[in-house]
Amino acid sequence: VQLQASGGGLVQPGGSLRLSCAASGSIFSIRTMGWYRQAPGKQRELVTTITSGGSTNYADSVKGRFTISRDNAKNTVYLQMNSLKPEDTAVYYCNALIATISFTRDYWGQGTQVTVSS
Repeated sequence: VQLQASGGGLVQPGGSLRLSCAASGSIFSIRTMGWYRQAPGKQRELVTTITSGGSTNYADSVKGRFTISRDNAKNTVYLQMNSLKPEDTAVYYCNALIATISFTRDYWGQGTQVTVSS
């Protein structure tokens, strides 16, 4: 099982970016999916999660600006980021709790850099 993230880049303050993360491999089911981020010199922090049923949870710092969604048919989770701020600059990691035929465990994507700067 692999998670492949894409969509990061450089954007000006106030701009938007959309991240995607696709899961592939011998997947039986995907439970919670989410996004975390890690800024230089800081610990990795939760940004947002979404359950298989569509319930969402957001960090206070991104509420009203970021939106998580998922396409279960494509095993893909998205993060729409609007009104970006310099403090959103970080490496963004996707995460998924995935069940295979043998076990259930957390998987992480490789990280994608988001830089918000003028």
